[in-house]
Amino acid sequence: MTEKYLRRMLDGIKTAVIAADQNLKTVYANPSFRTLFSSENARGCLGKLTNCADCAGGCFPAGNCRGCALAAAFEDAFLSNREVSRRIYQKVKDGDIVREVTYTITVAPIGGGYCMGTLDNALEIEIARELQTAKSIQQRLLPAGKWAGGKRYSYIYVPCREIGGDLPDVYTVDGEACGMIADVSGKGVAAGMLSAFVKAAYDKTERSPAKAICSLNEKFGELNLDERNYVTVAAVRIGKNSITYSMAGHNVPILLKTAGGVTRIMLNSPPVSGWFDRPSYFDDVIPYKSGDILVLLTDGVTERKGVRGEMFGVDGAIKTLSYSKTADDFIRNLEAALRDFSPSPLNDDVTAVAFDL
Repeated sequence: MTEKYLRRMLDGIKTAVIAADQNLKTVYANPSFRTLFSSENARGCLGKLTNCADCAGGCFPAGNCRGCALAAAFEDAFLSNREVSRRIYQKVKDGDIVREVTYTITVAPIGGGYCMGTLDNALEIEIARELQTAKSIQQRLLPAGKWAGGKRYSYIYVPCREIGGDLPDVYTVDGEACGMIADVSGKGVAAGMLSAFVKAAYDKTERSPAKAICSLNEKFGELNLDERNYVTVAAVRIGKNSITYSMAGHNVPILLKTAGGVTRIMLNSPPVSGWFDRPSYFDDVIPYKSGDILVLLTDGVTERKGVRGEMFGVDGAIKTLSYSKTADDFIRNLEAALRDFSPSPLNDDVTAVAFDL
């Protein structure tokens, strides 16, 4: 009766609790613990209950689990017969995804050959899981195919954090390929939410890039955000012989490779923001020929810093485009060029879209 009452108490608390025997086999994990790790196992080794990505069926007996800090915390509590706290860094599986989590566990002997562990900051695990879910959702917002309006395209999108603030999009209007690339202010979760807004609010039925940007600006104004929030946009519609384009504060030029070289396309205009009342956006047109390549970039490419602090720059993108034969070739070459230019971690999202014309 007492055992059932205590189990009911542990099942009802929000603190994540796990108990194991001297063989490091779990004998109990409350619902809060199982919710955090989404484990389908009710019992087994510690690795199975946490969905450890390195677990090979056991804990210490398995070679790749010998240095596991979680198992070591329980083992130290058994050996010392006292309370032990450990900071745990672990890779766990969430379906087909492997993510890194960090948490603190306090393990204490409870008698009868058992130890009980409680997670002191389990919220970190929940946040990590939510970020992974948000990242997965954001990946689904990216262009799905390789063709639009009879034009083949390729792109790169590498966020500097779990959630990015850049948005590449490719779609078709009246049988013509359209491309849009947006860069929202800030980084991380807030930037990701704003990029999701841009994805939903941008009118992909509008033939005029300028009118689509103007409509986006009106919808952005309804959010009533402060002056720190803004979006830069570059948008194109590719016709039979010409490109119609517009920009909103996007300081990275559109690049067009032709037989005569690479042309930088710029258009001065304010970003999508609350800075101005009824800003004006304009369409412009530039001709092209079959075999040309059109490229849209964000400043995460051009402002990528090298080991001496120098920037990759528009010149770096132009050089890469100059020896690329196709859109797909350019994206591959750009990835390699940026990797060779700087091995350091990203400090901004890297995004580019290229079209074969």
